[in-house]
This record gives sequence, structure tokens and C-alpha cells, in this order.
Amino acid sequence: MAQETRNAYGEKLAELIQKDEKIVVLDADLTKSTKTIEAKKACPERHFNAGIAECNMMGMAAGLAASGKTVFASSFAIFASGRAFEIIRNSIAYPKLNVKVCATHAGLSVGEDGASHQAIEDVAIMRAIPNMRVFVPCDQYQTKAVIEHVSKIDGPCYVRMGRGKVDDVYNEETKFDFEKVDVLRKGNGDVVLFAMGLMVQEAVKAADELDATVVNVSCLKPLDEAGVLELLRSHKRAYALEEHSIIGGLFSAISEAKAKTDICTPLTPIGVNDVFGESGKMNDVLKKYGLTAEHILEVVKG
Repeated sequence: MAQETRNAYGEKLAELIQKDEKIVVLDADLTKSTKTIEAKKACPERHFNAGIAECNMMGMAAGLAASGKTVFASSFAIFASGRAFEIIRNSIAYPKLNVKVCATHAGLSVGEDGASHQAIEDVAIMRAIPNMRVFVPCDQYQTKAVIEHVSKIDGPCYVRMGRGKVDDVYNEETKFDFEKVDVLRKGNGDVVLFAMGLMVQEAVKAADELDATVVNVSCLKPLDEAGVLELLRSHKRAYALEEHSIIGGLFSAISEAKAKTDICTPLTPIGVNDVFGESGKMNDVLKKYGLTAEHILEVVKG
């Protein structure tokens, strides 16, 4: 069933805040959009709206975490990673405080909100911050698992989620290991498709026609370099699929790991090619920028 990852976040957060009295939730006047409203309904005394003041919200998050709280701070990805960057860097990541920056409305799939709200640089920004862990779940079930996982990590984490509905890849019974990349489909050894976020679904759609291996990379930092390198060695061609700039995201992370070896498998990016997005329906925007199974097939087949 198609579901929004932000909805899954709201549901899981509401569950966790009732189980753990140390959890506090902050939002920047986007409670209904980020779905932290579910946590507010469950425990209104531990949900705080900081208003349209993302930097201040991250400062509040740092203070609460320094006082022993596990803090979930949410806003749109463009504001969480961009506007509040300095506060996250200096007040949260530097002292290794227990703050989970859970950003929704990431990527071009924000659609009609246009370039000003389409965060295509957020993974690059967060990957570059020392002590920060970066997660990009692909569907509702993995999102819930990621949120529970980061709630148990003592330190800063960034979780990237979307606005639009995406098809399920997993189910309620799936067990996740976020220290490893997840091979969803094994191909014939010719093509391997590394994907993150909603591009996992597109990779799965294209895989049968290509007889390709499909790999969900949900943890961008720390990256499972050993798993990635093993897959590169065992395939003739590799592709990195991301709803993000090809600079600083999945393609960059895999390239950085590959560059430390003698592996010669060519790696090709399929993502946002150093351009801004534009306003339009989610599926139309993704199609225009080549973030579809059809475009994957075109690129791989040459």
C-alpha cells in the first residue's frame, strides 16, 4: 500500500513518546505537515512548537539534549539542513548531543512547492558534519524502523523523509540491519543498482528487464563500505540512483569508498544533475528530471 514516509514517522514517534519519558519533540510551526502532530496528540506536554525559527529550535534541542533528553526536531529538509546548519554543526554535532533531526519534504518530490523548498543538497550537507549519522528510508516500514533505531543511538542523527506517497518495498515482518546495505534482488552479475529513498522503488521496477541486482542504501553515513565494495567487485557496471544532487549524496559516498581501492567497475550517477528543480506535480517533476524506472532503463541500456 502506498504511504508517505512522513506519515510513518508521525505514527512511530507517537508510539515511542508514550514508551520513553526522555523523548521530547520539537517542531518549527509545521506540526501538521511533518506529522509530529501525532506525538503532540499522544503527549502534548512533551511537544513544543518553536515557531518559524529553525535555528532557535535547534538551539532548544541542544539544551534539552544536554539536560538528558532524547530530542526529535523536525522541519522541512530545506530548513532543517540549510537554515539551521550552523546551529546543528556547532551546538549539536560538535558536542555529540542526542538530537535526531528528522526532516520531511525532501527532494524534488515536494513537487508544487518548487525549487525554494526542494532540498537536493541536504544529504551532502549532513554527511559533511562530523559525528552526524545519515539515514534515508525508502518506505513506511523502513521509516518506522529507522526512527526506532535512531531513538536508541546516543548522538546526532539526520533522517530524510518525503512528502508524497511511495509504494511499499518491505512489510511489517521485515527485520532491518542498518549497518549493512540491503540486497533486495540479485541479478546476473552484469548491473548493480544502488538506490536510496524513493529511487529504490524505481530501481525495483527496472530490475527485471535488466536482470540487475538492486541494493537499498538506507544508511549513507556511516556507509557499509565493505558491502558496497563487494558488490562493485562482483558486477561489471554500477549505477547510483538518488533523488538528490549527484554531488555529495549517494554517488559521492560510493565513489569515495571506491576511490580507496583498485576496483575498476564503472559507476554512473542517476540523480539531479547540478540543477535546481521547478514546480509541478510530483510524478511530472520526477519524470522531467529522469528519476524514473524508464530513465534508468534508457541509461543502462545506452
